[in-house]
Amino acid sequence: MKFQRSMTLIAAAACLILTGGCTGNGSSAQDDTSSPQVSAAATASAVPSVAPVSTSGGSAASPESTAQASVTPPAPDGSTEADDPISRKLAGMTLEEKIGQMLLVGIDGTSMDDMAQKMIAGDKVGGIILYSDNISNLKSLVSLTNALKKSNSGNPAPLFMSVDQEGGKVSRLPDEYAVFPANAAVGSGNSADAAGTMGALLARAVKSSGFNMDFAPVLDINSNPDNPVIGNRSFGSTADLVTRLGIAEMKGLEREGIVPVVKHYPGHGDTSVDSHLELPVINKTRAQLAKLEWLPFQAAIKDNADAVMVAHILYPKLDPDKPASLSKVIIGQQLRGEMGFKGVVITDDLTMGAIIKNYSLAAAAVDTVLAGSDILLVAHEYKNEQAVRTALLDSVKNGKIKESRIDESVYRILSLKAKYQLNDQPIAVPDLTGLNRDIKAWRKPFQQ
Repeated sequence: MKFQRSMTLIAAAACLILTGGCTGNGSSAQDDTSSPQVSAAATASAVPSVAPVSTSGGSAASPESTAQASVTPPAPDGSTEADDPISRKLAGMTLEEKIGQMLLVGIDGTSMDDMAQKMIAGDKVGGIILYSDNISNLKSLVSLTNALKKSNSGNPAPLFMSVDQEGGKVSRLPDEYAVFPANAAVGSGNSADAAGTMGALLARAVKSSGFNMDFAPVLDINSNPDNPVIGNRSFGSTADLVTRLGIAEMKGLEREGIVPVVKHYPGHGDTSVDSHLELPVINKTRAQLAKLEWLPFQAAIKDNADAVMVAHILYPKLDPDKPASLSKVIIGQQLRGEMGFKGVVITDDLTMGAIIKNYSLAAAAVDTVLAGSDILLVAHEYKNEQAVRTALLDSVKNGKIKESRIDESVYRILSLKAKYQLNDQPIAVPDLTGLNRDIKAWRKPFQQ
């Protein structure tokens, strides 16, 4: 499902930009049977359902927001601003708005607060991630996702509303949802069909509470029994099993209209250190990685993966100075160059111990953009979001990062939001009866 530009796209763009959206997706209650599928035809012609940025009122740019892109890059197929709605949208954005789109941030608490409001309405961040601490019950969660989206009114593009919902120990949804088993349990059944159903059920679950992006599937191979962070989050210990089931899950998420983010490139399965706490080091060569860890990611890219999360792991034999998430070698040369990935690259959380114990947050932010990342995940604390945002703004203004480099990332981000027809419309609290019944029926073979 590649993002195509055609007369169909232009017509859809005019409809969405001039009317604020023709389909009205998401405006009514989303129960477990109403999730629309994302087809190639539908996604190819979509553009962000947002109006042009206002110059007055609550959506006005701040006084400092005056720098417009001097040159908008042509689209990958060679089309220009005149016939490409994404390029037109990008050309009308300020530098501050563009850098905002590259930030995906966490918030405190279970309701909107001043800091969340400042990051969305003021800094115009492109996405939000919610964790267990943000979620108490279904009604509260829906209220929160609706409030976050409402705060984005007038901004250049809809929010990525993201969550880590894998199953097993990495489950964020409230208790009203039936529990998903860990990937390892699904892997023990060796069924791609079951993994595809899992992806579809995960998508229905997260969509019903207001999310549109899931940091799944896990494509790490569980090759190290002493690994403290992956373990049963992996489908198994062989590249073939992880590839078949992981891609099936990815496709299931896609079919139900949720953006899947495959992780954790180049592979977190052979670490003996938790990157949330310290920086793992893997002394494997390029040839060794190519025979195992890279295989699921290469297959996912071949199957048109939309987004890849890059891990905070140091591979001294590939890049002795920078972990994968900050490395031009690993992101720029290998992921984008050799593997040909043209989608959105997302960092793992830059506030994890692997980064903040070894690098300044500001320097890490600049390094990862120079390496080829598009979205910087800053999962904790307003001050950290501010530090990353300021570092990127300053780096463009002082010439360390060219604004054309920022434009490349924002073009990819806007294209992905368009492909999935994201919007900020509120949802109603769903009835989970049918969804929970389907989850319980599907998981029955995997229960001990």
